[in-house]
Amino acid sequence: MRRTFLALATLMLTAAVVPTAASAAPAFNYGEALQKSLFFYEAQQSGKLPSTNRVTWRGDSALNDGKDVGLDLTGGWFDAGDHVKFGLPMAASTTMLAWGAIEYRDAYTSSGQLTYLLNNLKFVNDYFIKAHPSPNVLYGQVGNGGTDHAWWGPAEVLPMNRPAYKIDSSCGGSDLAGETAAAMAASSMVFRSTNPSYADTLLTHAKQLYTFADTVRKKYSDCITDAAGYYQSWSGYNDELVWGAIWLYRATQDSSYLAKAESYYANLGTEPQSTTKSYKWTIAWDDKSYGCYVLLAKLTGKQQYVDDANRWLDYWTVGVNGQHVPYSPGGEAVLDTWGSLRYAANTAFTAFVYSDWLTDATRKSRYHDFAVRQINYALGDNPRKSSYMVGFGANPPRNPHHRTAHGSWSNNINEPAQSRHILYGALVGGPKSADDAYTDSRNDYTSNEVATDYNAAFTGALARLYKEYGGTPLANFPVAETPDGPEIYVQASVNATGPNFTEIKTLVVNHSAWPARALTDGSFRYYFTLDGSTTPSQITLTSAYNQCKPPTGPTLFSGKIYYVTIDCSGQAIAPQGQSESRREVQFRIASSGTWDPANDWSYTGVATTPGSTPVTVRNITLHSGGTTIWGDAPTGGPSPSPSVSPSVSPSASPSASPSASPSASPSVSPSASPSASPSPSPSPSPSPSASPTGRACTATYKVISQWQGGFQAEVTVLNSGATPISGWTVAWAFPNGQTISQLWSGTPSQSGANVTVKNLSYNGGLAAGAATSFGFTGAWNGSNAVPSPVTCTSV
Repeated sequence: MRRTFLALATLMLTAAVVPTAASAAPAFNYGEALQKSLFFYEAQQSGKLPSTNRVTWRGDSALNDGKDVGLDLTGGWFDAGDHVKFGLPMAASTTMLAWGAIEYRDAYTSSGQLTYLLNNLKFVNDYFIKAHPSPNVLYGQVGNGGTDHAWWGPAEVLPMNRPAYKIDSSCGGSDLAGETAAAMAASSMVFRSTNPSYADTLLTHAKQLYTFADTVRKKYSDCITDAAGYYQSWSGYNDELVWGAIWLYRATQDSSYLAKAESYYANLGTEPQSTTKSYKWTIAWDDKSYGCYVLLAKLTGKQQYVDDANRWLDYWTVGVNGQHVPYSPGGEAVLDTWGSLRYAANTAFTAFVYSDWLTDATRKSRYHDFAVRQINYALGDNPRKSSYMVGFGANPPRNPHHRTAHGSWSNNINEPAQSRHILYGALVGGPKSADDAYTDSRNDYTSNEVATDYNAAFTGALARLYKEYGGTPLANFPVAETPDGPEIYVQASVNATGPNFTEIKTLVVNHSAWPARALTDGSFRYYFTLDGSTTPSQITLTSAYNQCKPPTGPTLFSGKIYYVTIDCSGQAIAPQGQSESRREVQFRIASSGTWDPANDWSYTGVATTPGSTPVTVRNITLHSGGTTIWGDAPTGGPSPSPSVSPSVSPSASPSASPSASPSASPSVSPSASPSASPSPSPSPSPSPSASPTGRACTATYKVISQWQGGFQAEVTVLNSGATPISGWTVAWAFPNGQTISQLWSGTPSQSGANVTVKNLSYNGGLAAGAATSFGFTGAWNGSNAVPSPVTCTSV
């Protein structure tokens, strides 16, 4: 999130750098850039994530939004690198995204990105519907800016209360209501051909909101005062009254809205001490005047609007009265310090729309070439030869100012040094001055902030460039991320030792980020061996320092192997801060009989020098409820989990959601429902396989989720015999050429259509009636039928 100040741009003389003609050849893969720009909006999704979300490191978040006012206000977009849902920029971003779809729908269709655009627009409009529970009530913010910004961590484990703020008939917000009306009206036009009933719903809300905006005249930031420090309505609400009326006219063709827009146009801002309409700024989340110039010029052809649009875009290109927007030596039009590329992209998109309509050949070329130049600058055509879009092009930003993408576990913007996730598609703020200088620093939020409004018009401009120059979206996008190490694990060291005791210091650590999640029902087990003739009754357990519950046991595991249990349930161990992300337990095992820790399973790998720093160990198992989520139990014994629930992969959590592969060809057809995901198969495919000596197992194959080109499946292995088994092998043949991309909790082998998966060391042993499971992500093309039979062979 950034505080925005409406500053006058520094004036430059005509001798300064001016934009040059655009190249006739495509400079970048605009299909890939468009694909990734849309993906960024999925990373911003709040609430319960839809099945269409492709961001493998995101999870559900902020599920209590609205409870303080008795409403469900979950959903919508987090604004920027923070987690506040600010209604005005969210609505403005939606309007601009929808405008791009209206102007360049064919580009979205032919690039295969229309479905993703529709998914994103529906997700945010569903939130607007929730936020507008009655005609004159609109919730315009969820989350307190100060509280939210004081904490640095991932969205999935937000620790603070998130109050909801509204405007209503007693304290209105014409700017907020008018912009939300514009967003829903514009979106209704996008959905009209594919989901007409949804379009009607959006239009009903848009009409009510515009009436509310028009009758209860007030700046929203005077009523939602917390927003004033972040998204102050500097330009007032007159621009939104014109803007909202224009979009309602376009959506309804009701001429009364156009009449309102033209009538209220006289109230738009002017240059200081002048009657000339403002032209030294640009269209952005706050001021829509410049978009009104262009749309009214297109809708009516009247010279007044044409003159105002020409003057504004001339200021951004050749200049007006000897002055124009500042230009860097490398060619960036730099309007303001904060988010300079955002302003350049906003102007570029609107210049594309206007130039496409113009018949004046000189201006048509001038504005078009300006727009191409500005977008290409952002994609890498600049003195640094570097992209300003995360995950795209040469030397892109790696550390945007974004809490969840960073993945800190310690409430620390500097830990870890490099962001753990790639925030594909996000446009960073860029150079702060007209000097082409930039540093990829998370702490420099002026240059490295990202936000939904930064990408909105930028996305439309990319669609326009794709339409003209082409490009190819990536077939294997997004690539599933691999965790950078264990996510939830145990560390241990020897605290003290003696001839008849060992004292262990343990840390339960949660650095999860795929996605971030709290461990609320955790426990761990320390395994040791009774030496000689020592009996369990001779063992004493004590704890000198314990942030969990007292140790219990010893409990028989197998033979002479016993374990101590430390229960940490009832508290959240979460990546919310240095102390919140771990729990420390110091416990002592003392024996009145023989004692030798050297042969103890869990002693292996522990830092054995008393007082040393704990190290990560695998021989202390960590559990979430009945599921082992970390570590290895002793070999040759029963499963460490009585319920024999499937263990999470030793890598702690392989990407739960696989890589999707959007097609570069126009194979995505709009449907009445904007869902991008075909339905997963509801039919699991079990197939028992008996083995000699009464051992038997069955394997049940189930598709968990499925989307265009990719899917996730789970196979459950059940010991269906009367005796324990020590291992298993599952086999099947894919009927449609599917391939496995990544598999966890098993060892896979695939040759053509034939697949075999064998158990790992920790999940092969199953008691009679016990079960375990493994999962995988895969790719498909054409069809994704469930294989049959799926066999299981036990040993």
